[in-house]
Amino acid sequence: MTDLPERDPARDTAPSEHLPLTGERTVPGIAEENYWFRRHEIVYLDLLARCTGKVVVDAGFGEGYGAALLADAADRVIGLDYDQQAAEHAGRRYPAITPVRSNLAALPLADDSVDVVVNFQVIEHLWDQLQFIKECHRVLRPGGELLISTPNRITFSPGRETPLNPFHTRELSASELAELLSDGGFDLTTMTGVHHGGRLKELDTRYGGSLIDEQLKYAVAGTPWPEALSADVAGVTADDFVLLEADIDASLDLVAIAVKG
Repeated sequence: MTDLPERDPARDTAPSEHLPLTGERTVPGIAEENYWFRRHEIVYLDLLARCTGKVVVDAGFGEGYGAALLADAADRVIGLDYDQQAAEHAGRRYPAITPVRSNLAALPLADDSVDVVVNFQVIEHLWDQLQFIKECHRVLRPGGELLISTPNRITFSPGRETPLNPFHTRELSASELAELLSDGGFDLTTMTGVHHGGRLKELDTRYGGSLIDEQLKYAVAGTPWPEALSADVAGVTADDFVLLEADIDASLDLVAIAVKG
């Protein structure tokens, strides 16, 4: 194991670029992707204060926008991702973070070395989820927090054993996520769920019950979106989502805060 990696200042002046949209990660700045981007962004914004002044690891940072948000509050943000292209992109576009290519089953960090591990919309992609949770427990200092979000299996792939998303290996319900965290040595302190707020509920009604299904209809068919749908999706903001402890099994995404004892 190594100590915390150093950030290379030479990357600060490197040019920006856009990562391709593959379906495996969310990319900002793409109109048709805006709903999913904002649905991810709300969790970063809601838990940002828990990272204030802390040494934070964003495990599986993807495009890097979330790690960059955390850097506004944290003392230091180390971004870990297995994808080399993502790590290089984040290093160029977001100089406030330290991106490192890493297998999340073996975090390249010393024991008891960080304050917070963030893992948003990633664990459902991992083959050995328990090993990752145990690694988070190892690198966190006593009292450190694991902040984790993941699609709610009950609503994301209802009635299915195999996830609908081909990039997901195993999706979790609230009870399954709680069990996984406990098996990894954590004490679960809070579990909330991401829900549509008032404006998104209105859009659900406008589109026959589900704005999500309306987007997927055109995405799967590969046909152009109607102007009205494009405008409605482009207008979605993080404030259109709410995090609630109630009705957890009806939530879109699960959000857990767990503590290393």
